[in-house]
Amino acid sequence: MNGSMAASQDRIMLGPLVAAIDQGTSSTRFLVFNAKTAELLSHHQVEIKQSFPKEGWVEEDPKEILQSVYECMDKTCEKLTQLNIDISNIKAIGVTNQRETTIVWDKETGEPLYNAIVWLDLRTQSTVERLINKTPGRNKNHLKHKTGLPISTYFSAVKLRWLMDNVDEVSEAIHSHKAMFGTVDSWLIWCLTGGKNGGVHCTDVTNASRTMLFNIHTLDWDPELCSYFGIPMEVLPKVRSSSEIYGLMKSGSLTGIPISGCLGDQSAALVGQMCFQDGQAKNTYGTGCFLLRNTGPKPVMSDHGLLTTIAYQLGRDKPACYALEGSVAIAGAVVRWLKDNLGIIQTLSELEKLAAAVGTSYGCYFVPAFSGLYAPYWEPSARGIICGLTQFTNRSHIAFAALEAVCFQTRELMDAMNQDSGIPLTQLQVDGGMTSNRLLMQLQADILCIPVVKPSMPETTALGAAMAAGSAEGVSVWSLNLEDLSEVTSEKFEPQINPEESEFRYARWKKAVQKCMNWETTEPVGNGNEEPNIFSSIPLGFYILGSMFMLIGAKYIAGHK
Repeated sequence: MNGSMAASQDRIMLGPLVAAIDQGTSSTRFLVFNAKTAELLSHHQVEIKQSFPKEGWVEEDPKEILQSVYECMDKTCEKLTQLNIDISNIKAIGVTNQRETTIVWDKETGEPLYNAIVWLDLRTQSTVERLINKTPGRNKNHLKHKTGLPISTYFSAVKLRWLMDNVDEVSEAIHSHKAMFGTVDSWLIWCLTGGKNGGVHCTDVTNASRTMLFNIHTLDWDPELCSYFGIPMEVLPKVRSSSEIYGLMKSGSLTGIPISGCLGDQSAALVGQMCFQDGQAKNTYGTGCFLLRNTGPKPVMSDHGLLTTIAYQLGRDKPACYALEGSVAIAGAVVRWLKDNLGIIQTLSELEKLAAAVGTSYGCYFVPAFSGLYAPYWEPSARGIICGLTQFTNRSHIAFAALEAVCFQTRELMDAMNQDSGIPLTQLQVDGGMTSNRLLMQLQADILCIPVVKPSMPETTALGAAMAAGSAEGVSVWSLNLEDLSEVTSEKFEPQINPEESEFRYARWKKAVQKCMNWETTEPVGNGNEEPNIFSSIPLGFYILGSMFMLIGAKYIAGHK
């Protein structure tokens, strides 16, 4: 009797709850937080299948993504009920998502017209080269003054352009005015708020700022950018702030609850790490690696290969805050590659044990440029490379080199950010799935030569979306005043090697990066459109001709013996 009374008292004490949908590249989660304490009460996670139809192509099924959201919601609600927590206390839902991933669907049937093209997909490389070639001086930063972004395979506009050029269903739907475009947030919010029966077609400023169609100064779609890519503006979602009521849930056990927060995953992690002050930064280790530094209400343009992006806009009448971002395509994805492609490990946790067993890469360097190189190089022609191999090298050294690769890439981002801001970071706040790897965290501190600080609650991306949703006007159950934000407990990793050794290893890494450049190009090698010709290299031509004459001469002499 006392137990059940205590449980019911606990239930009353909890007060308002806020939920978050965290739809990432490799999985979907649904998490429920206490709005007063930011405590995570329950969650559920479902993996998402990725398909690779051709080399460099990465796709996901939009219907599977949506289904995974419903499944995570239902399972989390069941868990809360078992914990004797009343789900009617959930007052709002926030959405955070893998950014740039591009979906086009039919607004009359609600059906996707093609698979989602994932952010790290490379099929648009020829589209990008064509676009860069038509800019004055072949400048990949031609649109940066408006977008904050280089012209790259990474962003949504080129993916949408590819769909319009290569998928009949998409071009037909656009011509018949039935097509809707959106990143994952738009697709989910439209479906959850009714879909073809009155669903809300919207996105927030952070996701819009990753499309290359959005002007980061006016905070709206830009007609010139849309005409540059040949994209009709009618297919685009309405741009809203990151914290306001977009619409109400129309089905399932959470029907009637407002969806009132929306942030791209890296912006959400910045909010969840409480980086509200100019100069505060965080690094998220997920499928890729993303270092964001809050630059306040003014956009700062990078001279060192970083992106300028919207950090958040927490309310319709609030100013937008901006961030400098360093983006790396392959971080956690290298672990998945070692497991699924090479079979070096059977489980993800095995990697740490394998690497710890040797404690060094023994001179082996691994540059996982599977999708080209992102920041600070923006080099789509780069490809992955493992170098420095000897007969002594084994799978443990390669595992160690893979972890080091994540750390070296972060070091490159941090160096660029320190140069852009002029104020070096004195410590790095981290989050994301890979931070549970303690060896990785220690390596990161050693390679950066500064402390690495990890919060004890790793789900900061979902927390950021929940904070945006709970603080929205009309919900107002979560205070974002600095004095009201709960103190975060964290663990600190201090550098343990001398800076000279760190610098030596970093210099070798830089050498390996140079080796992986200009590997793959869609442009013909010869002059104009002719087939590449071995004789186009004069020294090589002489060498081959000389060898042919020697062979003929040798044969002639042999015949006269």
